[in-house]
Amino acid sequence: MAASQSSPTALKRWIAGELTKLRERNGYSRADAAAAIHGSVQGMGHFENARRLPKPLELKTLLEFYGVPERADFFLSLRERAKKGRDWWIGFDTNNGALPEYFKLFLGLEAMAARIESWDVQVTPGLFQTRDYAEAIIRDGEPELSDDEVQRRLELRMARQQEVLEDGDQPSVWAVIDEAAVRRVVGGPTVHRDQLDHLLKLAERPNIDVQVLPFAAGAHTGTEGAFTLLTYPAEFEGDPGTVYAETRVRGIYYEEPEEVMNYRDVLTRLRVKACDQPDSLALINRIAKELS
Repeated sequence: MAASQSSPTALKRWIAGELTKLRERNGYSRADAAAAIHGSVQGMGHFENARRLPKPLELKTLLEFYGVPERADFFLSLRERAKKGRDWWIGFDTNNGALPEYFKLFLGLEAMAARIESWDVQVTPGLFQTRDYAEAIIRDGEPELSDDEVQRRLELRMARQQEVLEDGDQPSVWAVIDEAAVRRVVGGPTVHRDQLDHLLKLAERPNIDVQVLPFAAGAHTGTEGAFTLLTYPAEFEGDPGTVYAETRVRGIYYEEPEEVMNYRDVLTRLRVKACDQPDSLALINRIAKELS
């Protein structure tokens, strides 16, 4: 599992989601589940909305009631990690816009993922951005931000890179990037060339794959925009993963199996159309030299 394996936000959310799925799969109402643990419907709602974790005995009883008592040890270990863990982004002021509420869940899920796959259309993925490139993206994307607000967002982005790509057990990362994002000069020729050089260095790591979808590929399945697909460690058996897409005002999470599979198919088709990694890196290198 990746560096922040004990992110309380992500673990609570996962436990809540699994308890909901198990209840619904068995055809029980919240009232039925509440009766099984001698609790209240409101309390069950708190469990399933990740507002509160069940006590160990409540958790074991619910899993027995749902017919999966053999999963009790795993769920209890997750509960313990959620109780003891600490979200890595604590310390970033969430009241100043640097960390929108909807993005906190993604940071927790990303840090928990064993595999991170993405499709990016307009700019280099946030995990791969240099500091100067990221600053240009933030400033030009929201020109009304003050210098202090820009710096807070920038520090968060750099901290996220450190957390996911440098600390602890790094996940496998596979990015498919549109040629438009590779060619778009952000922050001026020098900043953009440094960004491309940084991308080439990252691609040398054994856990990072980079592909470029060339203009020559024509129409493709990724025309609806960028997204990130998170796959969790094998211990989270049966979990299809999470797809995250972001608009200007909110983040959107897709977690139903058929939704996630749809995006997996999109990504597979994009990879087939994209250049393989050696050719992708050669293309990136040529574009970098054009900026020299």
